[in-house]
Amino acid sequence: MSGLVNAVAPVTRRVRAYFAPVDRAANAPVLFDAAQAGSFALDAAPAPWIDLGWCSAFTRTSATRVEPLRTGAPAVVQTQVRTEIEATVSLRFESWGKLQMALAAGSQQMNLLATAAGATANGSGGAAAAAIPLLAGSTAISLNIGAAAASFNVGDLIAVDVDYAGQLGFVGSGISGACVASATAVNGDANYVRRISLNVARVTGIAAGALQLGAPLPAGIPSPSMQVSRLAGFVDREGGGWFQEWSALFVMDGEQGDRVIYHYPRLQSMQSAAESFETLAAPFERVRLAGAFRALPVKDANDGETVLCFRSYLPAAMRAI
Repeated sequence: MSGLVNAVAPVTRRVRAYFAPVDRAANAPVLFDAAQAGSFALDAAPAPWIDLGWCSAFTRTSATRVEPLRTGAPAVVQTQVRTEIEATVSLRFESWGKLQMALAAGSQQMNLLATAAGATANGSGGAAAAAIPLLAGSTAISLNIGAAAASFNVGDLIAVDVDYAGQLGFVGSGISGACVASATAVNGDANYVRRISLNVARVTGIAAGALQLGAPLPAGIPSPSMQVSRLAGFVDREGGGWFQEWSALFVMDGEQGDRVIYHYPRLQSMQSAAESFETLAAPFERVRLAGAFRALPVKDANDGETVLCFRSYLPAAMRAI
């Protein structure tokens, strides 16, 4: 006897979502090799993948068109060709957070920086209070700001990034948060990079002039030129010319030990901020972030084929294949 167990259709409960930032300046997505890392523990995704938790209503849609190629008289189908290649993904995130909001926003996902005294009200935040410079010894989870630490409280949200000093093109450390066409467009705002930065964290402790963070900064060890701004929360806007673009993994763990992985090297948001509502016990409703994305192409290094998505299947042990 072979000892193999008959193969069955995967049975899964939920879909786990992981995203990684595309290098917008270099147009370089993050590629995932299921042969090397496909069996990773769901709670410990390999770098640089960021775990965004469970999602629901996960739907893949293919709009790729296959047309017959006819020749002769009368015309006879000789073969088939693909005339258009397109794919989309939609989902609902189970939790709200900075990155979930950024992915579902469609355009810039901005930080509501603490405002300066007397600042004029503005929809995405008024003129920001002065930022706090970092001192030597700062790490991705501990920010040394010396005596200025006394002005912060445990629980504060902060953005950590460089000053805006006329940079053009993609801005934001670690993850591009916007593309600046001209310094005039952003009014030369010294805090603009921190305003759009995804390099944010929660302060969970303060000791010896250092802010201790609840999780490492997405951009890693901060550069000496970065500064810290307190923020109240996050804001996104309907409209705008910026498109979020990320690499994505969606993992379905089968109850029999198998695993299905959908890898989209390039996904761009294809809708503005949207929510869905789930009725709980009246009068309560759960508000979920709804995201929809269009897949953009990459070239497979093995044969140069144009690809939108890689679907990998890892069979359970001793299953017939």
